[in-house]
Amino acid sequence: MLKLLAGVPAMAVMPPARAADAPLRRAIPKSGELLHAVGLGTARTFDIGSDAAARAAAREVLARFVKAGGQVVDSSPMYGGAESVVGDLAADLGVGKSLFLATKVWTSGREAGVRQMEESMRRMRTTRMDLMQVHNLVDVHAQLKTLREWKAQGKIRYLGITHYHEGAYAELERLIKSEQLDFAQFNYNIVSTAAEARLLPLCAEYRTAVLVNKPFEEGELFRMVKGKELPKWAMEFDCDSWARFFLKFILSHPAVTCAIPATRNPDYLVDNMGAALGRLPDAAMRRRMAQHMRSL
Repeated sequence: MLKLLAGVPAMAVMPPARAADAPLRRAIPKSGELLHAVGLGTARTFDIGSDAAARAAAREVLARFVKAGGQVVDSSPMYGGAESVVGDLAADLGVGKSLFLATKVWTSGREAGVRQMEESMRRMRTTRMDLMQVHNLVDVHAQLKTLREWKAQGKIRYLGITHYHEGAYAELERLIKSEQLDFAQFNYNIVSTAAEARLLPLCAEYRTAVLVNKPFEEGELFRMVKGKELPKWAMEFDCDSWARFFLKFILSHPAVTCAIPATRNPDYLVDNMGAALGRLPDAAMRRRMAQHMRSL
């Protein structure tokens, strides 16, 4: 395993060189398929039912997301009507083929899992899900068995597992070692860095793609910096907003495939997508960024 330096493998601090105006894309380790490094979460923000104003905003978010080259849209049956909203808006915009659709199974028992996943695919208007994940490890072994069958049958392209807090890291690590997963999704950000100790390096070792949830610590990061100016040295890695500051910290870890911030604000979406442009902080700068947040 590579030696860590501030949570980053010493031999892979920076991504391969790319054109200045090209967004960062990361490869899914087990296939080599490239994904835009900033995706779109849908928890709460897309659970909007038939509210016309909210749907109009979400439609604009999805349109701008695709225009910026975004691909990964992550949802779940746990998120109320979010899956249906994603499916409706993608169909309305005609962008379904541009998206990498990810959702989850969140129930116990094989048959219940099958029914739920079939419903998710209907709601998201796809006959082949790009990524199906076991949400919060609920009945994980039963559901993974079905996912392997569905992958072999071509119903899904990739399979994975998810969780949202550090208490599950030991189980995530065990499953990554034993289950040959394509993806693992978990929380990681500039103030919640426990994943750097073992989980992120393990994903790199086992060639498991990483989706990062809670990139803004459910809004807490913005509350921490409210009324505070972005440090001038952030421009050293082409950063001009707090959202990009937080996301660039995440993306600068080479084990991260894609961060999935959620928003229904089109301007916030554009800001988030900009984190994949320009330079990323190196290991020394990452330490400086984390120290700056601790000092607030």
